Amino acid sequence: MMQVVVNRSALLEVLTVASGVVASRTTKDILKCVRLTAGKDRLLVSATDLEVGLRVAVQQADVQSAGETLVPADKLMQIARESGEDTLAIEADADKCHIRGADSHFEIYSQDPAEFPPVPDLEGEADLEIEATALHAMIERTVFSVAKENTRYAISGLLWEKTDKQLALVGTDGRRLAWSCASADKLVGEPKQQIVPAKTVGVLGRILAHVEGPVAVQITDNQILVRGGPYVLSSSLLEGHFPQYRDVLPKDNDKKVELNTAEFLSGVKRAALLTNEQSKGVRLAFDKGKLTLSSRAPEQGEATIGLAVDYAGEPIEIGFNPAFLGDALRVAGAPVVTLELKDPNRPGVLRAGEDFFYVVMPVSLA
Repeated sequence: MMQVVVNRSALLEVLTVASGVVASRTTKDILKCVRLTAGKDRLLVSATDLEVGLRVAVQQADVQSAGETLVPADKLMQIARESGEDTLAIEADADKCHIRGADSHFEIYSQDPAEFPPVPDLEGEADLEIEATALHAMIERTVFSVAKENTRYAISGLLWEKTDKQLALVGTDGRRLAWSCASADKLVGEPKQQIVPAKTVGVLGRILAHVEGPVAVQITDNQILVRGGPYVLSSSLLEGHFPQYRDVLPKDNDKKVELNTAEFLSGVKRAALLTNEQSKGVRLAFDKGKLTLSSRAPEQGEATIGLAVDYAGEPIEIGFNPAFLGDALRVAGAPVVTLELKDPNRPGVLRAGEDFFYVVMPVSLA
């Protein structure tokens, strides 16, 4: 019989991350479970949906008797969330799992852990190491631009591009493209490009919020594994060809202006107040020393916002989806951004330093 006393808040933190992996829509009840393995002064929590896998070692555990059990993830997480105790005692036999607090006792029917699919660990040499905070920032700056619909399979994930100096992440939905990079340590092997599913990247983002220090990444032909702190995340990769994004990057945008990020975001958000489904665009009119943002919603009204900017180029008017601009400005991570333009019907490029750029298609304001 498995017996372990575990820190409740530590267990809840792990189960909250694992809930992003556990298959919610499936006829296989076993994939709605997490496997608990007690041994070696730790409790190992494993989850998988057959595409993404997670292993987490909870060190704040007193293992009294080694063993393992397989229990529904949602019920275990609800119990851990609603219990007020510092620790929970978990005991499991062949078909039941008992969870006890100071004044509570829950009995959950369990399944045979031997039937649970294997969840891989990161073994051997990693391809690179990168600081958790840097990787987390790169994900935040790119994952929002990944295609939400599955009509084009290859762009429903995030491109991971490893060179001999850095790691870059790229996301696009065909109307915009976000790119972010960071220097990495211990880069091993040849340059690689692989597409990681959006679900995997989302779970990794939640993991990195709890991790400090270096993160190890191993990329094979069909799988990525990431180890950070007590977490090991594994995932299948997406097949298909990611767009040759460097070939379509605007290289001749000759109108450039530096903008205060917070002021520009505020202006975009205010102009967006008078847009609707029929008129999603906000007009940006640049002239000597000023930017005028305007919008119009039929039968509602119109908005005009003026900002003082350091612009000395030829006047230009261009329309953008304000939600697309706002998404990039919120994650730019810099007090000043540079907007580069060419013509009203050509893509704009937003840059923040050397490690982030964002290409966005204009919209017609006719």
